[in-house]
Amino acid sequence: MSNGPAPIGDFLRSRRDALQPEDVGLVREAGRRVPGLRREEVAALAGISPEYYLRLEQGRDHQPSQQVLSALARALRLDENQGRYLLRLLFPPLRPQRPAGGPGPVDPDLLAAMDGLSHGPVVLLDPNKDVIAVNAAARAAQHDAWRCGSNLVLHTFAPEVKLTLPGWAAHARGLVAALRLTADLDDPRLQEVVGTLSVRDPDFRTWWASHELPSSASGRVPCPVRGWGTVELRWQDLAVPHRPGHLLRFFHADAGSAGEAALRALTAEAGPGGATSPAGNPSEGTAPRSAPAPGRRVPAARRPLPHAVARDPLRR
Repeated sequence: MSNGPAPIGDFLRSRRDALQPEDVGLVREAGRRVPGLRREEVAALAGISPEYYLRLEQGRDHQPSQQVLSALARALRLDENQGRYLLRLLFPPLRPQRPAGGPGPVDPDLLAAMDGLSHGPVVLLDPNKDVIAVNAAARAAQHDAWRCGSNLVLHTFAPEVKLTLPGWAAHARGLVAALRLTADLDDPRLQEVVGTLSVRDPDFRTWWASHELPSSASGRVPCPVRGWGTVELRWQDLAVPHRPGHLLRFFHADAGSAGEAALRALTAEAGPGGATSPAGNPSEGTAPRSAPAPGRRVPAARRPLPHAVARDPLRR
C-alpha cells in the first residue's frame, strides 16, 4: 500500500475503466470488449503519446509537467478531489516522523469549540476515520459509531450494521471513498483497517479497489438514536487547520423532521459538559459514562494503539 507505481497505475486504470467511449465523444465500434477506455484513447484525448501514458500508468515517470497532468485530468474527467489524489500519488508530501506517543493531545480550544456547537452531535475524525473526540450531544446519543475510539469504517462494515442499516450500501461505499481521500497509504493504522475489512467483507474489497473518491463533503445518513430509533440526519465535514486529514463532522436535520426532534431532545439531555478527547477528559466538567445496552457485554480494557486511539470494539 505504499505510494509506489502500483497505486498510481491502479488509480489511472480505475478511471479508464469507469469511462465509456460515449462519455468522451468517441464512437463505440462493434464487438468492443474493453471495459472502459483503452490506453491509446486516453493518450489521444490528453494529447500525449501512448508510450508516455504507459510509462505514467506503470509509475515509471514521476515528473510529469503541470500541462500533462491537466490534460490527463480532462481526458479522464477527474473532479477536484480526484485530481488532488493523483497529485498525492505522483508527488507524495514530505511526512514528518511520527512521534512514538502518537500525534499528541487534541487542542483544548478545539474541544471547547466543539462543545460550543450544542445544536447537534459533532465528532472529530482522524485520517483513518477513528473518532478522537466528541461533544456532549454525540455522547448523549449513545451511538456506537460516535464513541471515542470507534472507527466509522469498521463500525459501518460490522455484520449487524450491514444487515440492519437502511440504505447501507450507498452510505458504506461513500465512507470507503472518504477514507481513501484522507488517509495516508503508508499509515500502519490504515493498513490495519483495510487489511481487516479486505479479508472480512467482499463489498469493501470491491469498493476499495475501485479507487473512488467522494465528490462532496456533505450528505445524509440514517442514524440510530437512543429513544428515537433510526432517523435520517445530514452531515457536513470541515477540515481542521494544522491537522492534515482531520475532519470535524457536524450532524443536523431537516426542519420539522423526526431527526430534528431527536437532535433537540439530545441537546436538551446533554446539557453542559465538555467535549471528550480519547483520554476521556472533557474540556470542562466531567464526561458521563454511558451505561451499556441491556444484554451488551462490556469489552475488557485494551491497550491503546500507538497513536492513542483505542481499537474499535467491533474488531474480531
